[in-house]
Amino acid sequence: MKEPVLVLKESLKRESGTKIHHANIQASKSVSDILRTTLGPSSMLKMLLDAGGGIVVTNDGNAILREIDVAHPAAKSMIELSRTQDEEVGDGTTSVIVLAGELLHVAESFLEKSYHSTVICRTYNKALEDAMAVLEKIAMPIDVNNRTTVLGLVKSCIATKFTSKFGDLIADLAIDATTTIGVDLGQGLREVDIKKYIKVEKVPGGQLEDSKVLKGVMFNKDVVAPGKMKRKIVNPRIILLDWPLEYKKGENQTNAELVREEDWEVLLKLEEEYIENICVQILKFKPDLVITEKGLSDLACHYFSKAGVSAIRRLRKTDNNRIAKACGAVIVNRPDELQESDVGTGAGLFEVKKIGDDFFSFIVDCKEPKACTVLLRGPSKDLLNEVERNLQDAMSVSRNIIKNPKLVPGGGATELTVSATLKQKSATIEGIEKWPYEAAAIAFEVIPRTLAQNCGVNVIRTMTALQGKHANGENAWTGIDGVTGAIADMKEKKIWDAFNVKAQTFKTAIEAACMLLRIDDIVSGIKKKQAPGTGPTKPTIETEGDADNEQILPD
Repeated sequence: MKEPVLVLKESLKRESGTKIHHANIQASKSVSDILRTTLGPSSMLKMLLDAGGGIVVTNDGNAILREIDVAHPAAKSMIELSRTQDEEVGDGTTSVIVLAGELLHVAESFLEKSYHSTVICRTYNKALEDAMAVLEKIAMPIDVNNRTTVLGLVKSCIATKFTSKFGDLIADLAIDATTTIGVDLGQGLREVDIKKYIKVEKVPGGQLEDSKVLKGVMFNKDVVAPGKMKRKIVNPRIILLDWPLEYKKGENQTNAELVREEDWEVLLKLEEEYIENICVQILKFKPDLVITEKGLSDLACHYFSKAGVSAIRRLRKTDNNRIAKACGAVIVNRPDELQESDVGTGAGLFEVKKIGDDFFSFIVDCKEPKACTVLLRGPSKDLLNEVERNLQDAMSVSRNIIKNPKLVPGGGATELTVSATLKQKSATIEGIEKWPYEAAAIAFEVIPRTLAQNCGVNVIRTMTALQGKHANGENAWTGIDGVTGAIADMKEKKIWDAFNVKAQTFKTAIEAACMLLRIDDIVSGIKKKQAPGTGPTKPTIETEGDADNEQILPD
């Protein structure tokens, strides 16, 4: 008998075949089970303790999965799903995980019956195309300029979140912020960049009702010389610089040998003249406020305060960009290239206020701001963090509506309609693909089923009644009222979803399920080369003393 041939190293572990499929499906199901109770308005909150001992209390799918550390590779790719969903459309992070988990769960029985995973994937993709067609059919176009409609939509998207208790507050903030920074690209397209031009400033203290969207920007800085410079300027002329207003030090160490005492004075005078020159060039344009990202020396501060100009130094690049967008200024790199057109005159008021213990500078009442700051107030840091997460979701939803103004019914109605239509279609499909197609149709029902579970109603009765109403693909707007668990008309209840969010949820969930089903081999091994004869080293336990010596990497 021939000897077995060793191809892989002994340290490598290889698993293949159906065992892998089952392991992947189990891992994905356990991730979706974590999130299942956080779907819908009657959702539970999850409390997570992070490595630093901080607490995160949230029901936002992405925020929960971001904090969880998992070992299984399939579970990791499930977590990536919610991150993708969050970056693309900002909402539906929980639905996408729950749906993907269910699609894998229904595929498991087919794998046991020796179906090939490629057949299942092919069928799922066919189901996805048909589901998209149904979405297009039931979608309802809306008018973006009608504020009440948009407000209703954003509210129904936040209804599942913790801050829904505060009524219209968050929805109003989100719509104000996104309509402020929208830029027309022509041909009916609008660009809304939430990350760049909306800053959420969380200041503990006060009440949540004090939160507002500023018609301009605010940042956590005070003027350089508070006693000598004005802290309130009406209609300021603003100059933004990315240039140090102090004498430049040499790149490397410079040694200057001075023989005479007067030379020392000449050297100091040169430094003074250099700074004076820069200040004169800036003051030519009669600014009221000069902001620089770099340093500002005492001498420059003296010249500015003498001329009655307020100055702020060491501002963040991102904040500087927002100020430029808000007041119409241009960030200048060299003072000698300043022009009149670079001066920002769009702001109505510059003011420094003290909130809590910190000083904040406000540049507000701008004429046509293309950047804004949302000021959030609240009793505690944890609450503010949760409000910020909800606000991000709300802003993403209103951005989606501005980009693609279409609605689909919420409350599980869309999924039930898709499910009913796919079930009808499955009757026309011939051959082996019929059954996985029907299973995919049933998988869509997981969303309304989970909603019913979270409301605490009789799931079987509710689902049977709903399936009866949707049987012929009719009553597309009948779904579950997530608060009471009663069957209701989504149009009357104003429970809507953005078309973008739903389409993205379906696409991401089905494509991810297909990807995980296609995996039939996992090879894991030790990457690091170890000296022969040495086993794996014991994990070292870090003491408190070591923790202080570690270098903290910047975010």
